[in-house]
Amino acid sequence: MQPYERPYPLFSLCGLNCGLCPRYHTSGSSQCPGCEGPGFSDKHPSCTVLNCAKRHGGITYCFQCTDYPCERYTSPSSMDSFITYKHVIRDLEYARINGLQAYREKLDEKVEILKYLLEHCDDGRHKSRFCTAVNLLDLQDLREIKEAVSHAAARRDADLTRTTDTWLDRYADIRGVSLTLRKQKS
Repeated sequence: MQPYERPYPLFSLCGLNCGLCPRYHTSGSSQCPGCEGPGFSDKHPSCTVLNCAKRHGGITYCFQCTDYPCERYTSPSSMDSFITYKHVIRDLEYARINGLQAYREKLDEKVEILKYLLEHCDDGRHKSRFCTAVNLLDLQDLREIKEAVSHAAARRDADLTRTTDTWLDRYADIRGVSLTLRKQKS
């Protein structure tokens, strides 16, 4: 695959929020630069979605394709444990209807909230959970969670990881969002 760099690698061609992925927020050889970010082709030399996009005229996002939504979106695998796929169509549709800049502003704010949670509330074992929750919960809910966690941090009277987990679970329950990975069937 010919190396190419997207101007905004935090939102992928297929609709995943790369900026909310644990591999994006790690260091070392397992770090992912986001969709077609610097060095992407070295880590993902044969991305089927990128190859498909090239066959369909070099589109930048799947929603720009004449075949969208294709089977990739209409028949998602129930065995995939990567539950952040759950809102891909919703996110692509938001970007299609409201424009990429509007979606980018929303995603950038979510990335900043995630960075705050990772920096102030992660005990070293919650990165994936925080990434999943920030990906799946609505932005307004995340703003409220961050405010509640910030107040707890200011009081210095709480285990911030536990406090954050409690708030994430509370909002997930209210919204009917599962933060638990699906088990792959063997």
